[in-house]
Amino acid sequence: MARPSELALLIVAVALVQSSAVHGHARTFTRCQLSRELLRYNFPRSLIAHWVCLIEHASGRTTDKVTNHNNAYTSYGLFQINNKEWCKKGRKGGHCSMKCEDLLNEDLADDVRCAKRIYDRVGFKAWPSSYAYCKEKSLPDLSRC
Repeated sequence: MARPSELALLIVAVALVQSSAVHGHARTFTRCQLSRELLRYNFPRSLIAHWVCLIEHASGRTTDKVTNHNNAYTSYGLFQINNKEWCKKGRKGGHCSMKCEDLLNEDLADDVRCAKRIYDRVGFKAWPSSYAYCKEKSLPDLSRC
């Protein structure tokens, strides 16, 4: 039979494991990991540095980033896709027909589908501050990836 102190430790350990499972899995990519993932999802090789720059500036290469824009709208995930046009909070919707919360895990398939749809419709202009930043700055060097 376990002692009370051992039982308390076990309860705390179980609670920690459960709380991390509830929040899902977020991931922060290195530049090279992100570059490889984008290539795996068939992004054009000629635009990989542009996408990496945009993602770095928008989300810090982190899948669980949420940004509230003066209570007007919110952007979600690695690509910082907004609920103004592209997704809906709490239910499927927007031009990507998806829940915004689905953009916050490390499964990039749905994020990529939506980001490509956005790019096909309006290009990098959909991410104005990131695009302006990446246009003015030199793009990341991915030659060692």
